[in-house]
Amino acid sequence: MIILGIDPGIAILGYGVVEYKGNTFKPLGYGGIFTDAKEAMPMRLKKIYDELQQIIDKYHPDVVAIEELFFNKNVKTALLVGQARGVAILAAANNEIDIYEYTPLQVKQGVVGYGRADKKQVQVMTKTLLNLKSVPKPDDVADALAVAICHAHSGAFGGLFKIK
Repeated sequence: MIILGIDPGIAILGYGVVEYKGNTFKPLGYGGIFTDAKEAMPMRLKKIYDELQQIIDKYHPDVVAIEELFFNKNVKTALLVGQARGVAILAAANNEIDIYEYTPLQVKQGVVGYGRADKKQVQVMTKTLLNLKSVPKPDDVADALAVAICHAHSGAFGGLFKIK
């Protein structure tokens, strides 16, 4: 199974493509989609969509796993991230790819086995499970890979977290 993990963001949208076969992971590609704060919002969203489409065309993922929006105190930031998340969901839906969403707590549980793990623990476990030389940077990229790993570990529960 090829999983496209996404950590949604407007300035940086992290992505990680992982193949999960026989209880082993193989990273196929990962990185970030960066947008310029000086650009108009429609152009930033278009860039995210276009680059995600290129990633989908290159890797042909079986599923997309995306982190749920974590609402912080800054409502404006949450709304912007929500727009980027919507564009990511649209890219998957337009390609008829099943979409699963996970909370930060579920991602920590799925990667580390402990829902209250700190960011460093998740990053080290992600690096270890994917047999990478170092933790991917920026954090958004490591987070996207963690979301993909979480899905591999949690996806057996059927459509439990699936966006219908």
